[in-house]
Amino acid sequence: MYKLLLMTALLGGLAASAQNLKPVSYADGSQKLNGLVTSNTGKKLPGVLILPAWKGIDDEAKDAAIALEKEGYIAFVADIYGEGNIPADNGAAAKLSSQYKQDYKAYQQRIAAALEQLKKAGAEKVVVIGYCFGGSGALEAARGQLPVKGVVSIHGGLAKAADRPNGPLNMAMLIENPADDASVKPEDLTNLVKEMNEGKADWQIITYAHSKHTFTNPTSPDYNEVMAKRAWQHTLMFLEEILK
Repeated sequence: MYKLLLMTALLGGLAASAQNLKPVSYADGSQKLNGLVTSNTGKKLPGVLILPAWKGIDDEAKDAAIALEKEGYIAFVADIYGEGNIPADNGAAAKLSSQYKQDYKAYQQRIAAALEQLKKAGAEKVVVIGYCFGGSGALEAARGQLPVKGVVSIHGGLAKAADRPNGPLNMAMLIENPADDASVKPEDLTNLVKEMNEGKADWQIITYAHSKHTFTNPTSPDYNEVMAKRAWQHTLMFLEEILK
């Protein structure tokens, strides 16, 4: 009971803190986008671009931004879908996210637009982190050679179309992969390792035992508290090494 109350208080505190994130309106062509940035803008600090999961900006992305601000980073939560395009349910999210996975150049362009906003906020060196669909986006940031120091894919989709050639990946890459993620096939992992080796990436893969797809999200039935905490510490270690 005490543990439950403690977790409720923690999540409530993070949600309240997330209200301090500042909205940022920007655009990709004619599409209006609505991101969020931490309150420490205007300072010359390292930055973290957060790509949210398939339903768009959610509490996990907001809470990560607040936590990263406390660690000394400017964090920006990207809006990939744009105003008027927020999925109402899992079916809509699956359809919309699939469009961007197929049209990966459009996905890379949306990430680049958010990255520009983060740099305007004062961030110098930047790492991209992403959850689920956003984890796939983190890999696309690397594949698109966007101007970042590294990427972290957290329970992201790891596959890319078979007809896409492997290219340079001259940055640091951290893949946080739940061992029991039904959406990741063994060959996806094998092909990604081959891709990262051919691309000369500085890469590492950490696999989390007894963990299903959305193991880091406290609101998910897949949540694994022990492994989620480990994954967060691994993320912080990566950011410390690459950005500070």
